[in-house]
Amino acid sequence: MQPFKSLCVIGLGYIGLPTAAVFAKTGLKVTGVDVSEKAVKSINSGKAHIVEVDLDGLLQGVVANGSLKAQTVPAEADAFIIAVPTPFMDGHVPDLTYVEAATRSIAPFVREGNLIVLESTIPPGATDKMVAWLEEERPDLAVAGGAGKAYFAAHCPERVLPGRVLIELVQNDRIIGGITDECAERAQALYELFVNGDCYLTNARTAEMAKLSENAFRDVNIAFANELSIIADKLDIDVWELIALANKHPRVNILQPGPGVGGHCIAVDPWFIVDAVPNEARLIRTAREVNDSKPLVIIDKVKRAVSRFKSPTVAFMGLAFKADIDDLRSSPALDITVQLAGELDCTMLAVEPNISELPASLAGLPITLTDTLEAVERADILVLLVDHKPFKRLPPNKRAEKIIIDTRGIWG
Repeated sequence: MQPFKSLCVIGLGYIGLPTAAVFAKTGLKVTGVDVSEKAVKSINSGKAHIVEVDLDGLLQGVVANGSLKAQTVPAEADAFIIAVPTPFMDGHVPDLTYVEAATRSIAPFVREGNLIVLESTIPPGATDKMVAWLEEERPDLAVAGGAGKAYFAAHCPERVLPGRVLIELVQNDRIIGGITDECAERAQALYELFVNGDCYLTNARTAEMAKLSENAFRDVNIAFANELSIIADKLDIDVWELIALANKHPRVNILQPGPGVGGHCIAVDPWFIVDAVPNEARLIRTAREVNDSKPLVIIDKVKRAVSRFKSPTVAFMGLAFKADIDDLRSSPALDITVQLAGELDCTMLAVEPNISELPASLAGLPITLTDTLEAVERADILVLLVDHKPFKRLPPNKRAEKIIIDTRGIWG
């Protein structure tokens, strides 16, 4: 017998909204909850407030047939998923404010036998904190046996790539960590409604650390490539050719360098490990420091290029944290642009094909959002920060006789 007929998803951002839509497609009655009335209104009209491939089409279908409804307050359901942001505060200390607020918001709606899954990326021990917050609001659940008896609680981290979220939600394996074995098994029954990949069950703390480890692994490898690019510059070596040649070795696979590391995962998650065990996470800390410092290297390059002109026009190509998405969270491209827009005395243009207006961090600064062709036509200096498809398709003759600072290696 299907134990789940309804689901409440708290947080309708880059992970929560696709997750809610995919569950709705299975036939569950899904209530999506977000604090943004603008986002709720957009979703209920069948249009996503974020850019993700094929999401609008899926959303239109599940909203039209009544499987998904968005609102600003939670509702009763058989299962709850919390998918809210987990940034860090000063000193790279994890900020669980949103997770705590989401947990307390659902407490009045939780019934005995319900499942609560925390999908947000969190530091070790945070699922236990979620349980404590819930039972503080609902001591009756603690009296009835707590997690594993009165209700079920688990952590199931997302593992998807922006731009491929709807594909990877279904195809990728999932790690499910329960407060108890019964909690993990109940969460598995929920995710197997749509996941084609395997579900691997463990305890909550191991699941929490698994997600952090995945992103720390990637961060360390990116840091090697970024450090190599800095070394290559000092030695007057083309880093792109260097990496291509080194990768001819059958057991070498160096990643591609860039202007830094962005997004809400790789740029954030390793710090959760460092905060938990600061004395032991030496390599992870160093990788974070290398990647966090890479934008300063690009800023210095741009300033040196600008100094060669009397009054140049500079075009910053790309503001998102990765190609072909609109996500500006923790974006090194945006950080670089903001700092230089506040320091350079010249004409500056910003190009980001996936947004329609400048982000708040650039508002009021002497920079104009424009399209690709206009920027390339007007600019003396092109600073390629994101490898968006429109930039890759730009004919070489369009950028001839320009000073090019290519942080992605796509213009050769």
